[in-house]
Amino acid sequence: MTYANILTSNAAYPQAATGGAGAPSVTPGNRRGMSFFNVYYKHHFTDGMLQGWYFSADYAHQKNSRIDMEAWAGRIQARYVFRSKKYQPRMMYSHQTFSGDDPNTPSQERFDPLFFEGSPSSWATGTKSAMTFINSNVKSHQLEWSLKPSIKDTLTLRYAHIRVDKIRSPVQFGQAVRFELAGNDNIVAGVTKPHLADDVFIEYSRILTPNKYLTAGFSVSMPGEGLDAAASRNLPNWMGGFVNIVINY
Repeated sequence: MTYANILTSNAAYPQAATGGAGAPSVTPGNRRGMSFFNVYYKHHFTDGMLQGWYFSADYAHQKNSRIDMEAWAGRIQARYVFRSKKYQPRMMYSHQTFSGDDPNTPSQERFDPLFFEGSPSSWATGTKSAMTFINSNVKSHQLEWSLKPSIKDTLTLRYAHIRVDKIRSPVQFGQAVRFELAGNDNIVAGVTKPHLADDVFIEYSRILTPNKYLTAGFSVSMPGEGLDAAASRNLPNWMGGFVNIVINY
């Protein structure tokens, strides 16, 4: 369990226009005075009928009486490892939600993610999409499959279905908190259809030496009807790949 209180901050919060009609208002300093409480639980089943299963649950609640703000986020995960099978296949399902601001209320319900999280194996929402949507006003269903052909090699396939929590509510883009309107698209002001994107990511990792690791991957993000409608056109798929070597000293 964790509790924290923000003593001072200049961070700005966007707030949906009344009824979601128009650009959001942006007020700097709204993070100041915000407090949050988080509880996390996980359990590995080592025997019995559920042997090989792993479950976890996470919940965070944020409140700031100074600006009439109350928000929440949560995640559940279930994972199973086929330890007796060749290559030790592993499958995992995750569902996570980060509340958005309700345009039909005067209060602020937008979850403040505090930090950017870009790792698909951690709190990122999607893969390529994690480089655009921050963890606020988004929710996702995510599936992961992995194989270990050898003790040194791991192959992982990830899929994410990403939606907004509240339509006509600010959707923030970029690895930092930015509020500029995207030309005439006004996507930052919210979308009218909840489906944002579907991501597919395949990743290969190899232990080269005890302190040297090779990782390569390819990802594609396919825009959903929410983004297409906001842009008034069919947006293209966004693809990317990488190869890197990490050396620990």
